[in-house]
Amino acid sequence: MRAKRPGWVNPMLPIIVGMAQVWGSWGAQRGQVDAADPTTRVLLDPLGFALLCVGPLALFMRRAHPVATLVTVIAATCVYVYEGYSYGPVFLSPIIAIVNAVLTGHRRAAWITSTALWAFFAVYSTWLLPRSQGWFHHASIGAIILVVLTAAEVARARREQRLEAERVAEEESRRQASEERLTMAQELHDVLGHSISLIHVQASTALHLMDEHPEQARTALATIKQASKDVLSEMRSVLGVLRDDAPRSPTAGLDQLDELIERTGPAVTKRVAGTPRPLPPGVERAAYRIIQESLTNVTKHAPGARATVTLTYAPEELSVQVDDSGSTGPSALTGEGGGNGIPGMRERAVALGGSLTAGPHPPGFRVEARLPIPPIAGTTSKDAE
Repeated sequence: MRAKRPGWVNPMLPIIVGMAQVWGSWGAQRGQVDAADPTTRVLLDPLGFALLCVGPLALFMRRAHPVATLVTVIAATCVYVYEGYSYGPVFLSPIIAIVNAVLTGHRRAAWITSTALWAFFAVYSTWLLPRSQGWFHHASIGAIILVVLTAAEVARARREQRLEAERVAEEESRRQASEERLTMAQELHDVLGHSISLIHVQASTALHLMDEHPEQARTALATIKQASKDVLSEMRSVLGVLRDDAPRSPTAGLDQLDELIERTGPAVTKRVAGTPRPLPPGVERAAYRIIQESLTNVTKHAPGARATVTLTYAPEELSVQVDDSGSTGPSALTGEGGGNGIPGMRERAVALGGSLTAGPHPPGFRVEARLPIPPIAGTTSKDAE
């Protein structure tokens, strides 16, 4: 980010320019005024000093009225030169006014007034001076004015490029922040959905068995206690990424799959086909959340069902399959509306370039996701097979 200009520069610039023009012109006239030469420049008088101050005073309003400032400065400079006063720092004000007009977006006004200034010098030095100047003199003045305009245009272009780069960077930062918020919302949905559904089912079971089978109710309550502890721990982990010094992505992965299956209950088994290998964090997180959401749906909508989680490591993809054996009793959450479980799982798979299918698979339900993964380093697909 470019350093911000000190606040004292803007109000002090006209004062500095005014002092430079007055004192510089006072010193410059010593070499340009000769009382014995009728064609020499004339000594500064009250009008001359006043004209030297008009330009710097006009620069005070260069921010609010850049075009008016430019016209005032150019007019004062032309009158100063026409009256025959000595050349010198009087041209500082026009240079600053021209550059300011270009930088503030008034390029046409800057080019028109600069052309008018050059035309004045051409007319003045050709017909109003005792010694007429030639086209070389006119070309030199035009070149100086063109250099000032070109430098101003380059500065304007560079500033616009810098502002555009800052705007793009800010938009990218907002986009990344938005994506992180969406990721956090999805992570929290998965964490809370799984654990609270498990707690709900176990609480319903405990209430049902409280009187007739208190020992089984005790087991359900113990499961609720552990599930609530686990969800608090995982929520801290997920919300921890909001800290400035924390990693900017949730940490759920397949290394936590055994814990997830254990929390869900003994009716869940895991199978692994192929050779397990390290996976990109995004693939691991998506696989874990898909399995978690699938087991949540089994707990919510197919109580009593047995579930099988199958991970298949292929050379270029990871296949995640969750099958259940079908409900053996009424759902504990029958009165609740549908959620965003399957669409959310499908979005995770599609975001990685994969796919997800979900639907009845006699005797129960099947969720199957295919997530692309990079091949093992140093091998081809044929070698991996």
